[in-house]
Amino acid sequence: MSEDNNNPIGSQPNFGNNNRYPYYYGQGGRLVLVDSAIEAVNKGSTTIGIKTPEFALISSHIKPTLPLVDPNEKIFIIDKHIGATGAGYIADIEQLIEEIRLQAQKHRLSFESSIDIKSIVKHLSTYLHTYTIYAVRPQAASIIIAGVDESGIQLYQVDPSGTYLKGSGFAIGYSSDIALDVIQKGYSKNMTTKEALELTNDAIEKVIGEKSVVESGIVTLGEGFQRV
Repeated sequence: MSEDNNNPIGSQPNFGNNNRYPYYYGQGGRLVLVDSAIEAVNKGSTTIGIKTPEFALISSHIKPTLPLVDPNEKIFIIDKHIGATGAGYIADIEQLIEEIRLQAQKHRLSFESSIDIKSIVKHLSTYLHTYTIYAVRPQAASIIIAGVDESGIQLYQVDPSGTYLKGSGFAIGYSSDIALDVIQKGYSKNMTTKEALELTNDAIEKVIGEKSVVESGIVTLGEGFQRV
């Protein structure tokens, strides 16, 4: 196998040679492949998460499809108390969804209890980080996870590098900065689920420039996660 350091990104690196690092790092120490994965996420469907003390809402724009072709599912049930959505390559999103579903099932079978939200997030973070330290392309998907556990309502966002953030509002995908600006201006911790749905729809319509098809899911303290 060639050890030529001028091989293009995407060619197979030499596992036994420390010179593999130029394949991954660009100027300033940035992870080139992760940056490319994030660019792919930024071209995906506009996707939003909002959390209040009473509920968390996740919403994603459903892009138009060819005639007679059904759109891909964008809101996923992970367990009865956890839901997730994502932006990026749909195949990568679905792979990550299956990974955290499996982790939730393993926990329930092993401990006869529901997994807490931070544990599922940390598992996904570790899984994604593995893709940045071995010779595998990063997953071109960012995931928003909404759930409820003993700590209350939780909302997290995990990016392709495995970095995760906890908060009350996230926007990922196409023109996420515009969507996040709308969310920040309209957010209130005392808002109702109806107001939150209207806000996410408004944010996505602001990005798209017209009324759009949006799929959503809500997790509440009393009822767990369900699509709406």
